[in-house]
Amino acid sequence: MKPLRIEDEAEAEFKAATDYYEDKRAGLGLAFEEKIREAFQRIQRNPGLFPFYKKTPFQKCLVEQFPYLVFYRELEQHITIVAVAHGRRRPGYWRKRKPTTEN
Repeated sequence: MKPLRIEDEAEAEFKAATDYYEDKRAGLGLAFEEKIREAFQRIQRNPGLFPFYKKTPFQKCLVEQFPYLVFYRELEQHITIVAVAHGRRRPGYWRKRKPTTEN
């Protein structure tokens, strides 16, 4: 399995969404975090399984039970998570992001 690298912007999105859900209801943030981590594991186990997002080099993985997607790019040595994005808000805002390390 290739190691995962989470870009700073994606990490910040993950944390902000976790905090948002925890503020809505105690324990909901933890449930969200668990589902995101499960998505990360699915990506890591089988990165080629998920479809590409439009005409970009990024693939997307749907997060179970929450309206979020994890966008990533498989590189030679690792997999880079570039966004943890809400599926209905500001679609494609992250598209110009590039992994900080391309190889």
